[in-house]
Amino acid sequence: MLDYQISVRSITPLPTEATQPMDLKKLEYFVHVADLRSFTKAASLLDIAQSALSHQVRQLEIELEQTLLYRNGRGVTPTDAGRRLLGHARGILMQVRRARDELTETRDAMVGHVILGLPPSIARLLAVPLVKSFRNSFPGGTFGVVEAMSAPIVEWLVEGRVDIGLVYNPMPLPSVEIRPLQEQELFLISYEGAGKKRQSKSVQLRELPCYPLIIPSRSNANRMLIDAQLAHLGLKPRIEFEIDGIASILDLVHEGYGHAVLPLNSLRGHAFGRSFIVRPIVRPKLNIQLSLVTSAQRPITPLAKESLSLIQKTASRILFPEAVAGVRLHGVKHSPNSAK
Repeated sequence: MLDYQISVRSITPLPTEATQPMDLKKLEYFVHVADLRSFTKAASLLDIAQSALSHQVRQLEIELEQTLLYRNGRGVTPTDAGRRLLGHARGILMQVRRARDELTETRDAMVGHVILGLPPSIARLLAVPLVKSFRNSFPGGTFGVVEAMSAPIVEWLVEGRVDIGLVYNPMPLPSVEIRPLQEQELFLISYEGAGKKRQSKSVQLRELPCYPLIIPSRSNANRMLIDAQLAHLGLKPRIEFEIDGIASILDLVHEGYGHAVLPLNSLRGHAFGRSFIVRPIVRPKLNIQLSLVTSAQRPITPLAKESLSLIQKTASRILFPEAVAGVRLHGVKHSPNSAK
């Protein structure tokens, strides 16, 4: 078993075997190239010569005795070995950054860097208020937001690419700590001008397959919940289109191409100037859990811990109004003055 010594630039096994040190800078260069799929873009972002960047990545391949990138005229793509290294490299670089942040935090005030993963429908509402609140509360820290569906955010959390996630229905994993925030009801969203038949005030779950749905792909938390609940009744949803984007889903609903099943706050910012009908799904209701997630494998930094409280307070204040302007709710009690 090897023992290791860590310097500012490298992680090096003690000289019990003839092994080459792995330079953290080379790992950082490789991650940038792999993420951007381009030496040119990575060199521009890192502000170094493309030839120097290419040489560093090539040296890493020689040290590891593996081809890490496929190079072609359109850019680069990671090989199988490159994809495996990419996951490890992101985690290593994140851990090094966290170690520096923690040491700085013990010496100074709340400083460091926190990356938050948000689904696009939530990022549209929360990103700006969170950045403002973070800047006011932690002027010595920096804050980043990445957008993705819930499943990729949890994967990035495990890999070390994000510090905190705000996600729907996270799967219980030994590597993830889940903090439930609020349960949200799912509604059937329809275009108000679709059809002349009088709309019912609610829709029973077993009636849902009667409606052509515009719905995300199977990795989406809403989709998995709908599929699972209908499967209990021996039914399947009627899928008209699979679209992984709330804005595009609502655009298609507004054009009359089908219906959507979404939480009410998904309409905020999209319903302005449009006419949607929102009906609760009943017998049973469809509820989806919104939760904060952090890594159970890595110690949480003091800044990230304080950020969790800030995110929870901001999300509770902004995400859960009882009504949405521009939307007609059927069978839902709401206050006309609660929409912001």
